[in-house]
Amino acid sequence: MKKTLWKKIGITLMCVVLGVVLIVAGYLSYVLISYNRIEDNQPVQPEGTAAAEFLQPDTEYTAITYNIGFGAYTPDFTFFMDGGTQSWAASKESVIDCIHGDIALLKQYQSDISLIQEVDFDATRSYHVDEATMLREAFPDSASTLAVNYHSPFLFYPLLQPHGASNAGLMTFSKARINSAVRRSLPISESLSKLVDLDRCYFVNRIPVENGKELVVFNAHLSAYGTDGDLQAQQMQKLFGDMQQEYEKGNYVICGGDFNHDFLGNSKELFNAEVPEQYTWAAPFPDHLIPAGFRKITNYQSGVTIPSCRNCDKPYGPDCFTLIVDGFIASDNVESTFMDVIDNQFLFSDHNPVELKFKLLSD
Repeated sequence: MKKTLWKKIGITLMCVVLGVVLIVAGYLSYVLISYNRIEDNQPVQPEGTAAAEFLQPDTEYTAITYNIGFGAYTPDFTFFMDGGTQSWAASKESVIDCIHGDIALLKQYQSDISLIQEVDFDATRSYHVDEATMLREAFPDSASTLAVNYHSPFLFYPLLQPHGASNAGLMTFSKARINSAVRRSLPISESLSKLVDLDRCYFVNRIPVENGKELVVFNAHLSAYGTDGDLQAQQMQKLFGDMQQEYEKGNYVICGGDFNHDFLGNSKELFNAEVPEQYTWAAPFPDHLIPAGFRKITNYQSGVTIPSCRNCDKPYGPDCFTLIVDGFIASDNVESTFMDVIDNQFLFSDHNPVELKFKLLSD
């Protein structure tokens, strides 16, 4: 009788183990089969009606780049991929409040061109709030474009609050007409880490100038997590190669975004008393890859006193690791008249916006 009982228990345990193995194998198969990269050189149709037909040479304009962190990053939010605990925003209401805060901030600065990263439009982590529609409706006098940067199957990690399925992108807004836009895929890892990294891209938008040239605006969000130096260099080389081609055509070129590099090369040291090993993910910006005719814009109006990004392993506070990863790179036919990080105290995102005032120089 005892042998029969133990035999039944053994068979039951084997069935349970086999069932778990089949579920895990089935899930992994689903993730791998569902994964597909978005095609390169994907045209994107501009939406909305811009207030102006052209930009004017020798006229001052304002541009802002801002990673809004999918509406999750209130000052107390910590993110599991940064060493924190959360994978979703606190609530749907919190997401909506953060996006409304982002909108109010952008309206305050009245930018002519806005480059927005990490805009969710159908994602588990942001309770499926359509942030792209919220932004478009807030700026009816601007043309806008959306390039998908992250479209993942349901990721069942972390186990207690799975990150889920995500659709997110880069948005570009312009008060002058956008002639055309194209999404350019960046090189990413071919290992399994590609399943948790974004399907990275940069976004090329063409805005006409009255003198017959174009302002070609690059909206970029480069890789961070688990990316080796060679891959980061490949991403930069592809981005800079396209920028250089536009410059050689005689166009004006501005690239703004989240570069996921220490933009100054030493901002980690400037903002933090010490840099522990776990915070070395942001490598110095590879200045040597910037092509001739271009420069990083680093003439901060307030000096280097305001960080653009915080690490989210802990709530924001005086001991939080901060640095500058967001900014602008421009061709030498674009004059920078003002530039600074906007000190928003990370109220609605793990990033602060960066503001640029510029002029397109006439011949």
